[in-house]
Amino acid sequence: METVNMIDNENLDLRTTTMGISLLDCIDSYSDKACQKIYDKITTKAEKLVKVAKDLETEYGIPIANKRITVTPISLIAAASGDSDYVKYAVTLDKAAKAVGVDLIGGFSALVHKGYQNGDRVLIKSIPEALKATERVCSSVNVGSTRSGINMDAVKEMGQIVIENEKINPLNNGNLVIFCNAVEDNPFMAGGFHGVGESDVALNVGVSGPGVVKKALEKVKGESMDVVAETIKQTAFKVTRMGQLVGQEASKRLGVDFGIVDLSLAPTPAQGDSVANILEEIGLESVGTHGTTAALAMLNDAVKKGGIMACSHVGGLSGAFIPESEDAGMIAAAEKGILTVDKLEAMTAVCSVGLDMIAVPGDTPAETISAMIADEAAIGMINNKTTAVRVIPVPGKGVGDSIEFGGLFGYAPIMPVHKESSAAMINRGGRIPAPVHSFKN
Repeated sequence: METVNMIDNENLDLRTTTMGISLLDCIDSYSDKACQKIYDKITTKAEKLVKVAKDLETEYGIPIANKRITVTPISLIAAASGDSDYVKYAVTLDKAAKAVGVDLIGGFSALVHKGYQNGDRVLIKSIPEALKATERVCSSVNVGSTRSGINMDAVKEMGQIVIENEKINPLNNGNLVIFCNAVEDNPFMAGGFHGVGESDVALNVGVSGPGVVKKALEKVKGESMDVVAETIKQTAFKVTRMGQLVGQEASKRLGVDFGIVDLSLAPTPAQGDSVANILEEIGLESVGTHGTTAALAMLNDAVKKGGIMACSHVGGLSGAFIPESEDAGMIAAAEKGILTVDKLEAMTAVCSVGLDMIAVPGDTPAETISAMIADEAAIGMINNKTTAVRVIPVPGKGVGDSIEFGGLFGYAPIMPVHKESSAAMINRGGRIPAPVHSFKN
């Protein structure tokens, strides 16, 4: 009955069921043949994914907001073809996603944290045209890791790719994530891909529920932080149990491996479904003020502790997402100037991902975008955690304006960035070495 109340009154849903599909057996030196294999495998393996998800929604009364697919990074699959661009691979993914009825498909990706292979170079250069030509394809590039350091040549190039996307359609940058320490089993978009260490086909789920946590904290007003942490932990346990139930049942009906539950608190623009509101319920007048990072650190840790007790197979990103555009509380604080890019960057040191869905002025230089990517990658590298950047320059708009994304993406006020140039640093290229604690063998 507690779960029913969470669903009816507190915006609880299962944010996504995501089927990961390996495409390693689709590699072919003829790209047309490879694309046909890719289409056939996706449409065969994921043929019943949407139906099973809808059946489970009906039987258990648990809303499943998104049905998605991830695939092996296409840079690995397409490299054998020798093609000069990989747009046809993206179009194939898009057609397959539409055929099986999923919302998004992730894996137009490259892993360049230590250096480039030829397939990586081709894929990255193909990203703008690939996103232009598709509706449901998501792209990601991993530019750093704790073990390898940060590939600054890739950081520079990704800043340029973001600007190229802006010229075509700034909304395309909502489907592009630049990572440090990317994980292989992420069910959330736009950064999801199916890692080479995963099984042939696996079913991963992503839970949500910031509204549930907010309601639980309303019952412990004035209590100590120990009580707050315990309340969050117990709530996360219940939410994760629901995710594990659906994930295991879905994988059984689909005849595939059950992968992981991602414990992330993923907000939406809907009122009452905000991570920012949780932080304010803890005792902040507004998210972004002093104390925000400490409150977020406690929230993130308590969510993970409760989730790990509830499920043996936890993975993905797991924690609290803080996207600017997808969280009504974050939007409000950004509009008032309380929440800044610098504060968001500090918050990313203790939460799930990074600078997510940040809208910035359209005249922001590529080198400044690259420097933002480098800063986030450094936080991930040093803290041995996943960080990412999904930043959206908006042509013709400046601070005080906003951009409308629609749906789960909401809208975003344009946030100011520093005017001082980072170009000389970014143009050095090379690689930032891995930190000393990376050497653990």
